[in-house]
Amino acid sequence: MSLFDKLIGNASAVNLAELTKEFSEILIDDEIIESAFAVLRDKWVFTNKRLILLNIQGLTGTKREYLTIPYRSVDRFSIETGGTLDDDCEMKIWIKGMAEPLQKEFKRNTDLKGLQRVLAAHILK
Repeated sequence: MSLFDKLIGNASAVNLAELTKEFSEILIDDEIIESAFAVLRDKWVFTNKRLILLNIQGLTGTKREYLTIPYRSVDRFSIETGGTLDDDCEMKIWIKGMAEPLQKEFKRNTDLKGLQRVLAAHILK
């Protein structure tokens, strides 16, 4: 991911093996990471059980907020692909009980079809 993409907040894919090691203490026994994206230090992690949003705070990054969203709490989602003049892609996830969706922008080359499959496989059960 280029520095420009990081500065404007575009997400990029991350190494799942490294991420599995980083998240090993919070994953349950049969939970595996299926897909993940990073924006600067923050991460959106899609497991076979839930969506984990990691918000790293402070200069040293020692303060961390982990938000867990069980897939059964996801009401709907949308994914917008990039166009000719608008390069960015966007995902919105509506959580039951929340008025506004969670939003994340992605780089144009992000595997949005794969991301849709992950979400749909768990939400549409």
